This record gives sequence, C-alpha cells and structure tokens, in this order.
Amino acid sequence: MASKHALEGLIKWSMRDRWADRFEQILEDHLIPTCEETGLEIDDIVSTIGEDLFMSTVWACAFEDFLTREFDDGDNAIDDYLKRRGWKESASVRAYVAALRNSTISLYEVSDIVRGTSFRARDFIRGGEPVLISERSATQSLKPWDRIAARVVQVGSQMQICGGVLVFEHETSEAFIETLRKFDSLGIEEKREFAEANGQDFDDAVFSELSPTERQRAITPMFTTFWLVDVIDRARAPKIPDLRNAEGDELILCEACHPLAADTTGDDIQAALQARPEFRPTSTTSWSWVSLGKPAAVRSYHGEPSQKSLTFETTLDDALVLGDLRLEDKTLALSVNSRQRCDRGCALLSEIFGRRVGQPSIRTESMDQIVASRDAAMPNELDLPEEERCAVIHDHLDRHYRSVLDEPVPMLGGATPRDAVKTDSGRIKIVDWLKMMENETAKSAAPNSPMANYSFGWLWTELGISELRQ
Repeated sequence: MASKHALEGLIKWSMRDRWADRFEQILEDHLIPTCEETGLEIDDIVSTIGEDLFMSTVWACAFEDFLTREFDDGDNAIDDYLKRRGWKESASVRAYVAALRNSTISLYEVSDIVRGTSFRARDFIRGGEPVLISERSATQSLKPWDRIAARVVQVGSQMQICGGVLVFEHETSEAFIETLRKFDSLGIEEKREFAEANGQDFDDAVFSELSPTERQRAITPMFTTFWLVDVIDRARAPKIPDLRNAEGDELILCEACHPLAADTTGDDIQAALQARPEFRPTSTTSWSWVSLGKPAAVRSYHGEPSQKSLTFETTLDDALVLGDLRLEDKTLALSVNSRQRCDRGCALLSEIFGRRVGQPSIRTESMDQIVASRDAAMPNELDLPEEERCAVIHDHLDRHYRSVLDEPVPMLGGATPRDAVKTDSGRIKIVDWLKMMENETAKSAAPNSPMANYSFGWLWTELGISELRQ
C-alpha cells in the first residue's frame, strides 16, 4: 500500500488553484449522497466517524478517484504533475502514480494472508482468479474473507493495493453487489436518477458505449456511499450479533437458584436425579441437563432468526446439553442460556422434587450486559503453558464444529451442512456460511489468541469442497 508520504508531492500539487476546486467537487460526489441518506452535514460525518478514519478512507478514496478523472478539457492531475514535477520523484513513485492513473476501484475478497508479506484478492465484480497482492501494513489488520473496496495496480512485477481501502461488512457488500446487478435492468430515466444520486452525470448513449471497467469507474462514489452509510449507522447504534441457542431462543444467561427444604439432603437430590435419564452426572455435585432426542429433533425456532444469527450449543455424547445443574450448600442451581429453557428447567425440577425445593430466585444477564462487562466476565487464561492451552481450545472447537456439521443451520435454509453440500445451490450457501463463520471468529478474537489462529480448513476438507476455498 502506497503511503501518504509517497504521494506528498502529488497531494500538494492537487491542492493548487487549478485543481483544488475540481478535487472539492469529487470529494462532494463521495459525500453528498451520504448526507442525503443520513441527514448529516459533511462536518457531522467527519465528527461521527472520526477525522483519522475519514482521512484514511473517504478522503483517500475520493482523492484516488480524482487522480483518475479526465475533465472536460481532457486534463488529468497525474498527467499534469508528471509532466511538470515528475523529475523530482523517484522512479518507484513515478511508476506507482502512472499505474494509479488508469486504476479502477473494485470489491475484493481477501484470502491466504501472510502477515507482513502478502494476501490474495478475488474481484467480486469483474471475476477472474484471485491475484497475489504484495503488501505489508494492511496484512496486519485484514482477516480471512474480509471484503474490501480498493484499487489494485501492477507496479513492475508486483501487484499492490492503493492507499484508499474500505473494509465492507458482509451484508453491506452483498447489498452493494445486488445494486450493481439491478442497474443494467433500469430504464433510461431510472439510470439517470441513479447516477445523479451518486454524484454523476448520465448520458445513456455514452454510458452504453463504455466498457465494464469504464462503467465501474463512472460509479466510483457508490463504493464510498455504501460503506460510509453503514459505518455511520453502526456508530450511531452499535449492533450486537443475533445470538441464539440450538432451539432458536435469544441468548440470555439465566441462573435459577432453588433453596433446599430444611429436611432435604444432598443424598436426596442425587438419588432423585439418578433416576432421571435427562440429567447426567459430571461430578458428585453437578449434572448436565440434556435433551433425550437428537439435536435436530429439538430445534424449533421461536420467530424467524436472521441469516446472520450465530448459534451456540454444546453436546455430550451426541445429546444436546440444555443446561447445567449443581448442588451448592443448601441450594440447587440451574444454569441455562435462555429464558425459555429456564422456565422449562424450573418446571421440570419442580416436578421432580416437589416441596423438597423452594421457589427459585432467578438472575439473568443479557448479551448487552455481558458485552458491557466482558473484561470482568471473561474467565482468566487457563493455567497452562501457551502451547497446551492452545491445543485444549482448538480441540474443543474441533469437537464443536464437527457436531455442527450434522445439525440444521438457518443460513443453509435449515439443512445440515452435510446435506446442503450435496447440491450445487447448497454448496454455494455452504461456502458463504464457512467464510462468514471464519471471518466473524477472526474479527472477534483477540490478537495472537488461540481463537485467532484456529484453522477452519479441515471443515472444507470434511465437506469435500476444499477446492472452493479461494
């Protein structure tokens, strides 16, 4: 990625009287549609996302757009600069700006990241095989399957990305791609309105003669608009993912503490639970509450979870774990991950024990509360050497994801991954599901943590689609 310092001379040149007004107009093309969509003024946009982020993304993208434009008089800022001041620049800078001159922004999917060295980028819009990008700084923050809007240029024998990079959320990138697909089906007036809404003049005769790359260049501000509106929306109202358990219940941690009657002993509790197959002992004073049916049989969603729902569940000997029960002094505590399970569990314990336990006191913790206190809520690192700790966590993840392959997934239309992969349409959904799962895990994990370096590659191999992991 070219540094701003490398373009310092070109930036100063572009701020001269001859070019300054033209650049300001291009910058407004990138900002006015967002102002209209969000109701914010330009200064408000800067303060909402922060000046540093604004300059490194929106301003950078607008400036690169400006550098590729040929204005009515046929002039171009880079051509003018190289002609008049190019002799002051190094050969590498001249080669870079010459490549930037004819570049086009596009939407890419990131893979095969080698920190400090390179990554591969697949063009979502123009297609083709992924290209190897030589890059140092961006590889430190990019995650597998990130989607980025950027300009890819060839400088010498290497492919590079330019400085203006927008990291898109998955849903925003899908909405952007769908908008581009619909554009060609619009009528002339609709295309004109669409172009004007994105800061562009529209001439159908001229537009129809443009190549796909030239058409894409003509709607460059759209990339900024989609990205910026999404960033502003998330800054105004940060979203917690839709987290659910295996039965589709909203994830809420609940603990129901049942006081034991004065004449009830621990032996009474153990004897009663021993006769119930849905409670399996994990120690002398703790039990797992499990479903007696297969996990798929108990899955019935309450409402319609979004396709971005993240499902959490635990299994024990192929049985779905509904909660944990533990005996503490004169209390029997049930821990579950939804209010629905809490109600069911309390009713079941009342049926089993009757008057031997009292009415429970229930404590709940929503995901908002958990996020707000996550530093205190997260357990301390396991008291193990780093290598052993990583192996323990990776083994747990292996077992978890192996069980997920045989369970219905909302994003796959309720099919299990092993069933979905049997059809062409199912494989398309599987690829998207695996990429999203890996990307979300990488984004949420702390740097250098076991979660951050967990490899999902075996899942692709297990499903027989490793050749699609690109």
